[in-house]
Amino acid sequence: MPTTARVKRLVSRPVRDPQRTRDRILAAALAEFSAEGFAGARVARIARRAKINKRMLYHYFGNKEDLFREIFDRKLQERAGWISEAPAELGASLAYWFQMACEDSDWIRLIQWEALAAGEGRVIREAERRASLERTLEDLRARQRRGLVPGDLDVGHLLLTILGVLAYPLAFPQVTRMVTGKRAADPAFRRQHTEFLRRFADALVTRRPQPAAVVRA
Repeated sequence: MPTTARVKRLVSRPVRDPQRTRDRILAAALAEFSAEGFAGARVARIARRAKINKRMLYHYFGNKEDLFREIFDRKLQERAGWISEAPAELGASLAYWFQMACEDSDWIRLIQWEALAAGEGRVIREAERRASLERTLEDLRARQRRGLVPGDLDVGHLLLTILGVLAYPLAFPQVTRMVTGKRAADPAFRRQHTEFLRRFADALVTRRPQPAAVVRA
C-alpha cells in the first residue's frame, strides 16, 4: 500500500496534455519569430518562452523550419475563418478584419520579416497561401455579384487596397503617429480608423462609374 507521501506525489504530478504543450510552443515560437525573424530566431529561446526543454520541442515539431511551417498552417486556418465569419456588408467586414488584425500584431511583424528576407522570391507554404488568397478573391467576386462591391473594380487591386488600409497603420506605427498624432495601439486611433473604414466602404459602394470621355476629332 503506497505511503501518504507517495500518494501526495502522485496527486501533485502534473497531467501531460500534448495539445496544450503544442499550443504553448507555437505561441512562444510566433513571439520569437515575429521579434527576430526566421534567421534570427533561436530554438533555445523558444523553449524557454514555452517553459520546456529543447528535446521536447524537437519531439513535437522536428526542427525550426517545421515549427515555422506549422505557424503558417495555423494562421491560414484562422484566416479562412476571417472570411467565412465576416459580415456581408463591406464596411462591417472591414471593421471586423481590422479588429482581427489589431489582435494579431505578431503575425504582421512576421510578414514584415519575411518581406525583408524573401523580397519577391518564393515563401514558405506559398501554394497554400495562394489558395487562401484566391478564396478571398472569390469572396470579393461573390460580393460584386450581390451588388455589395462595385462590379467594375478589379478584385486583385481591391484586395491589395483592403489589405493596405487594414495593415499599414499597424505595420508602420511610426507613420501612423506622425500622420495622426496617435499611437497605432491607442484605442482612440483604432476607433477612429474603424469609423473611417466604414465610411470608406460606404463611399466605395455608393459611387457610380463615370462614363468614358468622348474623344472628338
